[in-house]
Amino acid sequence: MTARPATTAFDYVIIGAGTAGCVLANRLSADPGVSVLLLEAGGKDDWIWIHIPVGYLYCIGNARTDWCYKTEPEAGLNGRSIGYPRGRVLGGSSSINAMLYLRGQARDYDEWAQLTGDSGWAWRHVLPIFMKAEDHWRGADEKHGEGGEWRVERPKLRWEILEAFADAAAEAGIPKVEDFNRGDNEGVGRFDVNQRSGVRWSAAKAFLRPAMKRPNLTVITGALVKKLRLEGRRVVGVEFYRDHEEQYAHARRETILSAGAVGSPQILQLSGIGPGALLHEHGIPLVHELPGVGANLQDHLQLRMAFKIKHALTLNTLLGSWWHKGRMACEYACFKTGAMTMPPSQLGAFTRSDPSQATPNLEYHVQPISLDRFGEPPHRFNAFTASVCNIRPSSRGTVNIATPDPRAHPAISPNYLSTAEDRQVAADAIRLTRRIVLGTDALKKYEPEEYTPGAGYQSPAELIEAAGRIGTTIFHPVGTCRMGRESDASSVVDPQLRVRGIERLRVIDASVMPTITSGNTNSPTLMIAERAAQIMTA
Repeated sequence: MTARPATTAFDYVIIGAGTAGCVLANRLSADPGVSVLLLEAGGKDDWIWIHIPVGYLYCIGNARTDWCYKTEPEAGLNGRSIGYPRGRVLGGSSSINAMLYLRGQARDYDEWAQLTGDSGWAWRHVLPIFMKAEDHWRGADEKHGEGGEWRVERPKLRWEILEAFADAAAEAGIPKVEDFNRGDNEGVGRFDVNQRSGVRWSAAKAFLRPAMKRPNLTVITGALVKKLRLEGRRVVGVEFYRDHEEQYAHARRETILSAGAVGSPQILQLSGIGPGALLHEHGIPLVHELPGVGANLQDHLQLRMAFKIKHALTLNTLLGSWWHKGRMACEYACFKTGAMTMPPSQLGAFTRSDPSQATPNLEYHVQPISLDRFGEPPHRFNAFTASVCNIRPSSRGTVNIATPDPRAHPAISPNYLSTAEDRQVAADAIRLTRRIVLGTDALKKYEPEEYTPGAGYQSPAELIEAAGRIGTTIFHPVGTCRMGRESDASSVVDPQLRVRGIERLRVIDASVMPTITSGNTNSPTLMIAERAAQIMTA
């Protein structure tokens, strides 16, 4: 199949209309003298379940909106292969995610500044960037902004069992807090969410849709990238498939990879940029040896502990009743309120697995529902889930092509629980969760009973086995094209996010994070794109 010649050249070609791509398309096209092309492999965000908050249950694992990746069998998960959701639609993962607005900790960004040698990545410099994009329900203060595109609201629905969990956490020594986004997120409280009046607020709605009115921005959906086209070590454009034909877009200034922590390293490797031995194995001519491409994969592994309860309703009961489901649907249709506005988790907590941790290293997502896995119905008994994850894992994995066919999924190997440190944190997290739920007075009246992993897991070895049985991704892959100092030859991009050794190419998405943030990764990715746009347009 021969690539068609470019009929139109653009100043910038952006690959991927996820969170970063939507921000970049908006910011770069703000200059009417600049032409921008945005390529998205998925389709339009015009399905109703994208916009109804509880619709994540139907979007995750659905090929209409999700890449439906699977990991390789994971030794740390007792040999299991698990689903690895990534958004495949305008808005990317911001169209299917939990909608939680979290920045992480100040120490995360100060560490980035140290690792990259660029003080612009430090907390004091990125905080104003977070604030610039915000339209926060609190209004403007020294840590929050208003009037920006990224709407942040407070969930209106409360659950008795979640309030009781917050009381139990406080009883166990985790202080109650009102805001997780001021640089120190320690405490238990309600999450803020990216919604507007009960409807999901994605990056496509916030940034892309307003920009699509501009004549200098072109958006093409259903565009699966084959590879970057290079002349020597200079990127000149992008070859992609659309409507079963091979097409080409020429980039006069720069090409920007915003395909995410899975897609960006895959496209680089398919283009001959990456580990030489891997490319040789798959018959791809080596353009530039860059061993870090696809390495350094980091993710938050959630341990989903479920507890049966009595004397309180949960979504398990409500979703099992047609009458309750009908009532919820009517309430949402009429008022945009009620259970259908719920994010997956409304209550969260950040705390330490042991006192030696300098800052919180655990995050809880507490949910008034329990199920075996996404896509399956909830259990038929009242229960809640206390999902806990190590937010600073030391395990590192890889994303590598498994074939030279760009339509094939890459091999994703997170290597969960591959270090002794991560295994210890997992065991400590299970013990702490039991102490909160089963060892405090606040939850006694609900007579909680551990359902998963089950009370039989007690010894250190048994707790590690339990973690491998109940552990799954919480959808935060980062780091596979990490940024580093100018002298750091093993990093993939420099602090300005330019690919080392390649001209006119940047990677701008979660893959550039050198270390994962201490919390959900969507809004930090948005911040990365905002700062990158500032660098590029300065």
